[in-house]
Amino acid sequence: MDDRLLLDAMLGKLATYLRMCGYDAAYVLDGVDDPRGGPDDDEILATARRSGRTVLTRDRELAARAPGGRLVRSRDVEDQLSELRAAGYDLSLDSTPTRCGACNGAVRAVDAGESLPAYAPDPAGTDCWRCLDCEQVFWKGGHWDDVRATLESV
Repeated sequence: MDDRLLLDAMLGKLATYLRMCGYDAAYVLDGVDDPRGGPDDDEILATARRSGRTVLTRDRELAARAPGGRLVRSRDVEDQLSELRAAGYDLSLDSTPTRCGACNGAVRAVDAGESLPAYAPDPAGTDCWRCLDCEQVFWKGGHWDDVRATLESV
């Protein structure tokens, strides 16, 4: 199964789950201020080709045009996850996060003495990771547990 994915504008929540499962899941609206100004199908196909990514989409026409593209039929993210699991995608959380759920950047472990934002726990007592791109800080808290429960239920 391909680990480099490009998700269309209808699959933003799915992109977050896939990133937390370790997939390099680019989302076509990352960095787009106005979603109505997102890329058209030709631009999505060109990006996928240039970056060696498999297109995941809810758009039948786009899926048919994308080499190896996968049509995701469901609107609900849990049903989308079930579809992907049935298609052979590994939907388990890595023991150590590798991708930023927000921007898809790579993450690295935070050192115990490193300065963190006020919202983050003390890295001396809780393992934390920082995105190398957007600098957001992550740890395995309630959100991690919720994602794990969702993945286990599909």
